[in-house]
Amino acid sequence: MQSKLKIQEIQVKSILTNSKLPEADYVINPYTGCMHACPYCYAVFIKRFTNHKEKWGEFVDVKINAPEILEKEIRKAKPGNVLLSSVTDAYHPIERKYKITRKILEILLQHQFPISILTKSDLVLRDIDLLKQFKDAIVGFSFMSFNASYSKEFEPLTSPPERRLEAIRQLNKAGIKTYAFLGPIFPELTTNNLEEIFKKFSELNLEYIFCENLNHKAGTWNEIMQVIKSKYPQLEKPYQEIFFTKNNYWQNIESKCRALAKKYNLKEKIYFHHNN
Repeated sequence: MQSKLKIQEIQVKSILTNSKLPEADYVINPYTGCMHACPYCYAVFIKRFTNHKEKWGEFVDVKINAPEILEKEIRKAKPGNVLLSSVTDAYHPIERKYKITRKILEILLQHQFPISILTKSDLVLRDIDLLKQFKDAIVGFSFMSFNASYSKEFEPLTSPPERRLEAIRQLNKAGIKTYAFLGPIFPELTTNNLEEIFKKFSELNLEYIFCENLNHKAGTWNEIMQVIKSKYPQLEKPYQEIFFTKNNYWQNIESKCRALAKKYNLKEKIYFHHNN
């Protein structure tokens, strides 16, 4: 675990939150903050509401009483789809110790609330015994690339891409539905390998793929460019042009994603942010 990581155990008053996302009725975030520390993560916005001064990735609040609160809330809640999670990864490394996500799944399972999980960690395999008992469960894995070195720069402490792909295979084998989230799509780093990515996805038994491009207006541009300048300086100028001049770059990439999904017979959901 990171040496700078500040861990606090906190008590919460509520855990089952009404969702504003189109495909979820509720969201559960077992933690505040995320050890994965992805510099592009839009969830950094939560710092405005939590008084954390630390850098994103250097603090985690463990919602230690979350299972107990959920037990009470779920009895009164109308059944609906629950997303784990929207502003943290329910399976980031600290979950190994605290098992808050697992305890939450045990409660959701008792009430058979449909669940959707989105993660970058193969730690989710630990909970296969619970997941296969749900009548309605789907697990998604997000990827910005299959390149392990890109992943190391932009997604520190996540499971390497190959382990995520293997986790999808294991979940499918256990009869659990899966999907892949390709995002954020980075110019060059992701787009140079789109064909390979879609081909690999087609070899898995995915329900669908979700594609989203890098959003330069999400408040993380400086953090992203620090990595680009340090590790991929040749991309600094092209990135400025792609994101800050009038062009059709993302329209072309979106079209390519749709064409590749069709070619490889993949059901797709595509959500792109356009500059203009």
